[in-house]
Amino acid sequence: MLVIDDLIQVNLAQETVLTIGAFDGVHRGHEYLIRQLVKAAHESDRLAGLITFHPHPDVVLARRPPLYLTTPGEKVALLERLHLDLVTILRFDQEMARTSAADFIAMLCRHLHMVELWVGRDFALGKNREGDIPALRRLGTKLGFTVHVDEPLPANGDPISSTRIRMLLRQGNVREAARLLGRYPSLSGQVVASTKRKRHLGVPTANLEVRAERAIPADGVYAVYAVLGDVRYPAVANIGRQPGSENHTRTIETHILDFDGEIYGFDLVIEFVERLRPERQFASTEELLAQIREDIRAARELLAAEERDAKMRR
Repeated sequence: MLVIDDLIQVNLAQETVLTIGAFDGVHRGHEYLIRQLVKAAHESDRLAGLITFHPHPDVVLARRPPLYLTTPGEKVALLERLHLDLVTILRFDQEMARTSAADFIAMLCRHLHMVELWVGRDFALGKNREGDIPALRRLGTKLGFTVHVDEPLPANGDPISSTRIRMLLRQGNVREAARLLGRYPSLSGQVVASTKRKRHLGVPTANLEVRAERAIPADGVYAVYAVLGDVRYPAVANIGRQPGSENHTRTIETHILDFDGEIYGFDLVIEFVERLRPERQFASTEELLAQIREDIRAARELLAAEERDAKMRR
């Protein structure tokens, strides 16, 4: 898959079928559209491509805070699995926000040889969202491309959206978020430290350094998988405010079950399976330890059932 970050440097000879959007999270709705696009493009001997942006247009236009379901690198990795031929990641800034729909589309036709554009039914682009579907079809007549409007994939009657998934994460409903994503919601980062207090209690944990703009599930304790390289371990994770830290920064502490390796400095992925309970305060160390043991037992039991269910689905 070709990854492009500067359209001006590209002039494709082969015709392309393109879609445009933020594609944050690359959820099941995104996958549904992309798989159909790829099939249609390849059946007509055209390249299948996708145009996306970073930062998210809504962040630049101050419509929402910067809370992403995926980093740009994670997004590219997920898109590559869908057999796209090219992905273009464009920097979205105020200058691009002022670009007219006609100028932007003309650039795609000129540099990427676009002959077909796939969009959702509420799609619009360009300054003040002037490039809605009727406007795009008029541009298509002028510039030589067609517009295909794809219907959304429903989920319990409601369209799947990145906004809906972010809301579910804020609620701690990682199970429903996983259903809409088509995979467990996850966070990736570097292990920056082990929490000394928990290690002293005989429960070593790893602190995960996560980018500040990531959408993080609600505070609480979760049954999770910890992924180190190609190995996936059952684990339990706590998201909460670190007492005594500046601004009570949220931390993500993960205890990997039946694991005693040193992973400081390693890249770690946490896949959230189920929220076990909300965060709470404890009156004593003994009470905390008893709850930790119960959390580990509950996580172990839930993840074992998860593995059994996964085997039955294979």
